[in-house]
Amino acid sequence: MPARKQILLIHGGMTFKNREDYLHYLKTREIALDKKRWAQGYLDKKLGKDFEIIRPRMPLSENSKYEEWKIHFERFFPFLRDDLILIGNSLGSIFLAKYLSENKMPIEISGIFLVCAPFDNTLEGEDLVGGFKLKADLSPLERYTENLYFMFSEDDNVVPVSHAEKYRKKLPKAHFIIYKSKNGHFDIAEFPEIVKMIKGLTKKRR
Repeated sequence: MPARKQILLIHGGMTFKNREDYLHYLKTREIALDKKRWAQGYLDKKLGKDFEIIRPRMPLSENSKYEEWKIHFERFFPFLRDDLILIGNSLGSIFLAKYLSENKMPIEISGIFLVCAPFDNTLEGEDLVGGFKLKADLSPLERYTENLYFMFSEDDNVVPVSHAEKYRKKLPKAHFIIYKSKNGHFDIAEFPEIVKMIKGLTKKRR
């Protein structure tokens, strides 16, 4: 029986320029008891038993630091197989963009999906700090795979759709998909488009 195709999914997070801002966020953030997100059980259900979805729990996701995420991310390398699919969501997307443009992964990558990826520290009401700043040259990202996708939503109130154009200028070979609405910052329970793209990518490899 062939091994299941692996997907490594890096979740989102928050960064703060100081402890006071972090504590303020903890005191005022919205609390939801039952909020279903596309990156959780929905993906497992729709992709089925042919896929193994690995979700590293990144350190201090609500006060994230790039160097700590990098250490934890690399700990998973011995368990990963070639033909890996990478998915990043929000802060997880810029983490992957930074890591892949600055380092060489020892695993063959067949597809990269970066969902609502911030490009720089021009987010309304949030600070993108903690070492996540991208370097000028992002071209190594395009060398991993021709299946490099960026996805943005016009009604995203966290990562403006203008960040898509900033990535496009750096990565002319990448594919960009702009949705009219994904309930703001891809705050959705289902994401059939990404499921279809992942399955289509798998068919292409056969």
